Amino acid sequence: MRYLIIMIMLLFGQSALANHHEEKIIIERADIGSEIFNLGKEVYQANCATCHQPNLSGQVGWKDKLDNDGHRLAPPMNGTGHTWHHDDKTLFYITKYGLAKLVPKYEGKMMGFGDKLNDQEIKSVLAYIKSFWTDDKYQYQMKLN
Repeated sequence: MRYLIIMIMLLFGQSALANHHEEKIIIERADIGSEIFNLGKEVYQANCATCHQPNLSGQVGWKDKLDNDGHRLAPPMNGTGHTWHHDDKTLFYITKYGLAKLVPKYEGKMMGFGDKLNDQEIKSVLAYIKSFWTDDKYQYQMKLN
């Protein structure tokens, strides 16, 4: 039930976000070994892996468990979670500003990285993450843009 509520909140937050920022953001997945892939991997490992795991698998029980502080667990980024259900603009701004600033009564710990990472670093992380998605999930997600 909590998962459904968070998804509804994300949808409302997404439409508000889209109205606030007019620029179009499209991020293609990175080719393994490319400069963008390597930068994305480096930035991901340094800033995201603690919660989302080094292999992008997310925390065990992310769908229905809470941590010791009562917060939602970090979902997988490898295509087995829901990340690919969001357009690039939403993913970019979630990473930059954090869900706490975008979703009222957010129950997780995803704070923004805009004070640590520049826009290119954020985009490279998203390109890196997309390289782990199956082709059908990647194509679906790109159509959302």
